[in-house]
Amino acid sequence: MLRSYAGNAAFKAVQCSIPTMRENPTRILAMLQKQQQSAQRPGRNLHVGLATSQTEVLEAQKLRYRVFADEMGARLTTRSPGVDRDLYDAFCEHLIVRDEDAGRIVGTYRILSPSAAREVGNYYSETEFDITRLRHLKSRMVEIGRSCIDADYRSGAVITLLWSGLARYMLENKYDYLIGCASVSMADGGHTAASLYNRLKDEHLCPLEYRVFPRTPLPLQALRQDIEADTPPLIKGYLRAGAWICGEPAWDPDFNTADLPVLLPVSRLDARYAKHFMGRKD
Repeated sequence: MLRSYAGNAAFKAVQCSIPTMRENPTRILAMLQKQQQSAQRPGRNLHVGLATSQTEVLEAQKLRYRVFADEMGARLTTRSPGVDRDLYDAFCEHLIVRDEDAGRIVGTYRILSPSAAREVGNYYSETEFDITRLRHLKSRMVEIGRSCIDADYRSGAVITLLWSGLARYMLENKYDYLIGCASVSMADGGHTAASLYNRLKDEHLCPLEYRVFPRTPLPLQALRQDIEADTPPLIKGYLRAGAWICGEPAWDPDFNTADLPVLLPVSRLDARYAKHFMGRKD
């Protein structure tokens, strides 16, 4: 999953406020509410939009807890049982997919805009990586994370809607870069993650000027790097879209994952993705 997982001990959970639409609020809401994209199938009517109330944010945080803690076994630091909430939530905008027929949120991303990152003090990615070489991008760089989808809705429709919402958010605000962390399970001790990085870096590693450095590196030299491992679907999707891997993976002990730093310059977006998600013709 491309996400900024909770679980960093340096940041304690805080109460979440209703998210603010800091960048062109009226236009963003119009884009994601009046021009909602939908995916219909028997019994399902899915709509994507930005959360506009604390109730919706809380529901998204509960979904995150079910996926990250209950399903994946992550050790989340939270003051509210069953709720995944950290320092960054109050500064983020929360993109959600709702099943209107079932009356519940079934997918979510959180979005940290450049101005919100300045307000909170940094990007979440900076807790895992030294991103000094990206400092010149910060005024145009959006961080996405906390992506998760309800287990009953992983057929592809929900992630497609989330990506469409993200693309329109980027387009409407004229942002040029997406940053996030792509996680690989370390259930086998990290051998699969090391092997995956070893394979992907040959084709997808970023230029040196965009390189970032893990604060807690995965000990690659102590791990096997020759295991044949399938690329997780979400990582595969971002790489196909044109994203770079910006350096070696960091180890997240709370989630027991290896986190790959991923950067997607909008200028590199594959033409098929640009046409499908952003409406571009060139």
